[in-house]
Amino acid sequence: MATIKDVAKLAEVSVATVSRVINKSPKASKAAITAVTQAMKTLGYRPNANARALVSQSTNTIGVLVGDVSDPFFGAMIKSIDNIARQHNKHLLIGNGYHNADSERDVIELLINSRCDTLIIHSKSLSNDELIAYAQEVPGMVLINRLIPEIADRCIALDNHRGSYLATELLIKHGHQHIGYICSNHDIEDTTQRKQGYLDALQAHQLTAPQSYIEYGTPDEDGGEVAMTNLLAKNQPITAIAAYNDYMAAGCLSVLEGNGLTVPNQMSLIGFDDGLIAKYLHPKLTTVRYPIQIMAEQATQLAFQLATAAKQPILDTTQPDSSITHMFVPTLVKRLSVMTPQ
Repeated sequence: MATIKDVAKLAEVSVATVSRVINKSPKASKAAITAVTQAMKTLGYRPNANARALVSQSTNTIGVLVGDVSDPFFGAMIKSIDNIARQHNKHLLIGNGYHNADSERDVIELLINSRCDTLIIHSKSLSNDELIAYAQEVPGMVLINRLIPEIADRCIALDNHRGSYLATELLIKHGHQHIGYICSNHDIEDTTQRKQGYLDALQAHQLTAPQSYIEYGTPDEDGGEVAMTNLLAKNQPITAIAAYNDYMAAGCLSVLEGNGLTVPNQMSLIGFDDGLIAKYLHPKLTTVRYPIQIMAEQATQLAFQLATAAKQPILDTTQPDSSITHMFVPTLVKRLSVMTPQ
């Protein structure tokens, strides 16, 4: 494998000159650029990204931590981040945390060690204190889908409680009094907030739900199937279901149809997220929109602003961007899976 010394020898210049050409220094002459570029091509030499980062104190990569890249929710998030990154001639370095503290920590450490000065972090398992410490170390770090009061100006979050409240209230306004809830079994704040939104909406309308109206499963189609099967087995007088997300709702729909119960004639069903699957189910799923695309775009823009300000603290006199929304509010998407009980 060719080295920088080999390139310098073939181009008949010094190693320092090769370094200047690689790092696009204005001190590099046109003749040197031509000679070095040709030598690198001839030798098949690729500059070491880490070595270049030592000179520039940065890389052209944005570090992104997601729960699981195979989840369409995170696919949409990554796509939006990449759209903004490309406008800044940056590329993404992505790691999966799987909602596990050790995995999330390992990914963040890798991203920092890879000299990503801009980080978009979706962490659900690390403590507030640990994330605050990382934020202090990396000025261009922004949290998405999480709000930590001490660094609220570097968080882009969704009011999950409000979304679940709206979903449950819609069912109540359609005349449903016995409403079940299909809940995620992941021990994260989204789970707690969405379940509480369901309970608070019932309470606000003088309704109650016994614990037997709530079932748990993994936040995917399989989990929805398991939870719905268990709920049906208990023979509850439920006429409507609010689900933790659209994928669990899809699993519910499959079980209901398999047991001869039609949606919405015999059971109303509402999801959460408004993922791609929602409008392709039959019937089309009424749900709560999670605006992850615009949230991811704003998180990326904010991260760039913070990273730039950190590099030029003396020259930067701009005020925080007031156009950045830090707490988003979910909205209802009414389709065909909810109706008044017959």
